[in-house]
Amino acid sequence: MRSLVFNVLFYSLTAVFAIFCVILSLIPGRKAMMYGLLAYTKTIKFFMRWVAGIDVSVTGHDNIPREGAVIIAAKHQSYGDGIVMFSEFFDLSFVTGDHLEKFYTLKHILAKMNAVVVDNCGGEDARKRMSETSQIVREQGRRILIYPEGHLSEIGTQHRYRKGVYHLYADFGCPVVPAATNLGQRWNQNDWKKYPGKAAIEFLEPIMPGLSKDEFMRVLEDRIETRSKAMLDLNDLGALNPDNIGKLKENHVAKAKREKREADEAKQNGSGQQGQS
Repeated sequence: MRSLVFNVLFYSLTAVFAIFCVILSLIPGRKAMMYGLLAYTKTIKFFMRWVAGIDVSVTGHDNIPREGAVIIAAKHQSYGDGIVMFSEFFDLSFVTGDHLEKFYTLKHILAKMNAVVVDNCGGEDARKRMSETSQIVREQGRRILIYPEGHLSEIGTQHRYRKGVYHLYADFGCPVVPAATNLGQRWNQNDWKKYPGKAAIEFLEPIMPGLSKDEFMRVLEDRIETRSKAMLDLNDLGALNPDNIGKLKENHVAKAKREKREADEAKQNGSGQQGQS
């Protein structure tokens, strides 16, 4: 019953606030709409606690530099973790796939937010677009949220980490703050059923500029995955299947995108070699 009531509230409020934020986006500047988004996320977080029974704590704020552009690279287990993230910051930007642009209201809001919208299939074009849009965010000195796996992960598992986060790190020349979570135990991916209990998001020690691609990706993945596993509550499993802990998974959507990306890269490399011969 708690899941039913929460889901009705969640989807109803999401629709209402989407229209409300479009109206706010007509006001010059970005501030009014960002306050609308902050009100929305705090409202949903309130209902997570008092309707669904999901008590989320957020710790590690001292690891986030107070001034200048900052990249937050987070574990992505739930529709809820993005909501909690946005409830913690004002004027947060983020990286998202272009699938959201098929909804006109969301497309309009994303543009107003200076969200970094990239082709879900990745590749050179996606990296170029991400670099160009993120330049605006960097000049504004804002925080930008990215989910380096690129997909929602079933609680206990992970996807392959994608290199887009490194390109942001290299372009921004600023710290990357990893973020771990176990929220998927209470709200797994986009599942209808919610599980009451405690959950957490934790900001970890920042990764400072200057690492090579391979070293950066290794450190980032190790920090996020190690801490996220350590945060799992084995006494109150919720949505967690203990057999899944540590598994590398790839759903059919992620697999299709990866294969397309690899095929495009191979094609480009082949064309480059032919041009040189």
